[in-house]
Amino acid sequence: QVQLVVSGGGSVQPRGSLRLSCAASGTMLSMGWHRLAPGKEREFVAGITRDLMPNYADSVKGRFTISRDNAKNILYLQMNGLKPEDTAVYYCNARSMYGRVYWGQGTQVTVSS
Repeated sequence: QVQLVVSGGGSVQPRGSLRLSCAASGTMLSMGWHRLAPGKEREFVAGITRDLMPNYADSVKGRFTISRDNAKNILYLQMNGLKPEDTAVYYCNARSMYGRVYWGQGTQVTVSS
């Protein structure tokens, strides 16, 4: 059974930075981040393929950077220039080499002055 363990998150003031990490217990193909804010639907944030091709939601382009360390099976999300509207629970997800999608536990990100 694949496990995704998320770390990072927390509270920060507007324009601050945070980094999220997601450690997978196995080799994954694509990996990514979604978020869920109160009263909203789950939203794609960023994704990255195993050959390191990233893609981003328009709302985070230029502020967030997704990366991964394939040797360690770790996914990262560097979040800079955080805004109050980035406040949400962030979830890591990953697709295994067999096509199954796994989700990690959520981590709260709160941006507030």
